[in-house]
Amino acid sequence: MISYHNLSPAVVAFSTTRHGGFSHGKHGEFNINRYCGDDEACIEKNLDLLSRELGVDKAGIIMPHQTHGTETRLIARDFMALPSSVKSMLLEGVDALMTDVTGICIGVSTADCIPIIIYDPEHHAAAAVHAGWRGTAARIAMKAVGDMRLAYGSRPESLRAVIGPGISLDAFEVGDEVYEEFASAGFDMEQISRRQGKWHIDLKECNRLQLTGLGIMPDNIQVSGICTYNSYNDYFSARRLGTQSGRIFTGVVLL
Repeated sequence: MISYHNLSPAVVAFSTTRHGGFSHGKHGEFNINRYCGDDEACIEKNLDLLSRELGVDKAGIIMPHQTHGTETRLIARDFMALPSSVKSMLLEGVDALMTDVTGICIGVSTADCIPIIIYDPEHHAAAAVHAGWRGTAARIAMKAVGDMRLAYGSRPESLRAVIGPGISLDAFEVGDEVYEEFASAGFDMEQISRRQGKWHIDLKECNRLQLTGLGIMPDNIQVSGICTYNSYNDYFSARRLGTQSGRIFTGVVLL
């Protein structure tokens, strides 16, 4: 059900797999995302499982409705007391969450896009970032670090990060227009792309370079070797299964 990331003894960082839940078909088995066409009853049972596994109240598992933008939402302690309708409004159109509240789980959903967990051990704060190709090109990882600096005083040189399961360079074939968007945004295309008939872009490496460029130490960044496209039996892949399929949930709990 869960693959854990060894980020710090002070946090629980993880990515869910496809196994061990109640969903069926292309949502099978373990999906908690409500925006991809899964049955609500199955989602609720899967949330119950995740809640028990993490030791976190089900209401404390917080997931935004992502739109491939760069909006970050700070989850403070008073967020938990808000009505559900207000919470939903605040999580609409958000692609990164950050918090310094212990005992809740913030996370993002992916199915080939790149999930990133950033942890600040000095201020015991964390962020969960959804970096698809649009968010990567718009430098959402850099924005999230900047927002953590503003909110908590985070220093990049002290941060630790996990770049989770996502599509690999070999599997991420793109059109010329996507290549040009990255090139126009000023990325070093020799470092992040390769021509294999069509262009291929390394989203994990592009996000890693953004983080190191801000001053995060390379040794403090873990990069998952899992390609979701190639490992679609274990991890959801929209390119393999279609957009109406389940999602990986990559989250972090501050202990």
